[in-house]
Amino acid sequence: MKRTVVVGLSGGVDSAVAALLLKRQGWRVVGVFMKNWEDDDDDEHCSSREDLVDAMSVADRIGIDIEAVNFAHEYKERVFARFLAEYRAGGTPNPDVFCNSEIKFKSFLDHALRMGADKIATGHYAGVREFDGGFQLLKAEDGTKDQTYFLHRLNQDQLSKTLFPLAGLYKREVRAIAEAEGLHVALKKDSTGICFIGERPFKEFLMRYLPPKKGEIRSLDDGRVLGEHDGLAFHTLGQRKGLLIGGVKGGKTKHGSANDHEAWFVAEKDIERNILYVVQGREHRALFSERLVAGELSWVSGKTPATHRVFSAKTRYRQADAPCEVESVEGDRIDVRFASPQWAVTPGQSVVVYEGRVCLGGGIIRGRPEVADDR
Repeated sequence: MKRTVVVGLSGGVDSAVAALLLKRQGWRVVGVFMKNWEDDDDDEHCSSREDLVDAMSVADRIGIDIEAVNFAHEYKERVFARFLAEYRAGGTPNPDVFCNSEIKFKSFLDHALRMGADKIATGHYAGVREFDGGFQLLKAEDGTKDQTYFLHRLNQDQLSKTLFPLAGLYKREVRAIAEAEGLHVALKKDSTGICFIGERPFKEFLMRYLPPKKGEIRSLDDGRVLGEHDGLAFHTLGQRKGLLIGGVKGGKTKHGSANDHEAWFVAEKDIERNILYVVQGREHRALFSERLVAGELSWVSGKTPATHRVFSAKTRYRQADAPCEVESVEGDRIDVRFASPQWAVTPGQSVVVYEGRVCLGGGIIRGRPEVADDR
C-alpha cells in the first residue's frame, strides 16, 4: 500500500508544488488547509477565503483530496496570547516561530496522524535528514528563501514525521514546475508580514488589544525630551519610521558628534519609566551589541551546543549568519558573544544558532548585557 502524506496547502505556489512533487514520488497525498485566525476575518484585510479557493483549485488540478481544518482556538491560545504578552513586556515577538512549533508541527501534525498519515509535509524552504540516530534540520539550497530561522524550535519527534520537498529547489524552479503543470498559483505573490494582521496598519491593529500609554521620547546621549510616544509596545529597537521627531536636530553626544540631518533610531526602552530612548544615525554605537542573553531555549537535537566553540547565528530572519560562540549555558539561559557587533539586537526576537548548514536551535532574546551595563 502507498504511504500517506498530509500536506499543508496554504493556497500558495510553494505548498502546491510540494504536494505535486510528493504525488509524483508515489505518495498518497492528502491536502489540509489550515484556518488559524477568525477575528475580523474579512476580504479587506485577510486573504484566507481567497487562499482556500486557491488551495482547493490546486488540489483539484493535482488530483488529491483536501479538507479545511480550523485551528483558530489553538492559535489564539498558544500563539496570539504570547504575542501580546511579549509586546506588553516591551519585546518584539515573531509569531511565525511559535505558529510553526505550536500549530503547523503540533496541532496540524496531531490532526494528520489521526487521519492515518505516515508523514506530514509543507512548502517550507528547509531540509531534514537522518544523522547519527537522529534528525537534523538543514538550511535550504536556496539561501535567499531559507526558513530554518522560523523552524528552529522543531524537535526530534516533529522532524521524524516531516518532509520538506522543496529543500533542494530554488524559488524560480518552484514557479517553473507550477507553471509547467498548469497550476494557476504559479505566479501568485508570496504572502508577507504577520498572517493575522494582513494588509492593515500594524499600529492600528495592535492598539485594539494594547491601549495607548503615552510617554516621553528622549535622546539617549543627552537626555533631551524630543517628543512623545503612544506606547512602548508600538516601537521596536532599530525603528526609524513613525517617531515623528524628524525635525529635531542633534547635538554633541558622548559617542561622537551627530550630523544634524541624520535620522533618529530607537535604541532602548525603559519599561519602568515608560521612556523611549533614541539615537541619531544608523551607525550609532548604542545600536550595536556584541553579546546577548536568550531564554526559552529549544535545541533540535535535544542537546545544548558546546560552549566556547565557533558557530554562526542570526538575530533576525533577513540577517546574514554571523560568527559567534556560546559563552555559557545556565538552566534556561544562554549567553552568546559575536565576533563583531550586531545591529539592533531586539528582545522578543529569536537568536538561531547554526553549525554550517545544520540549524541547532536557539532561544528568545532577552537582553543586551553591555547596553544595560553602560547605562
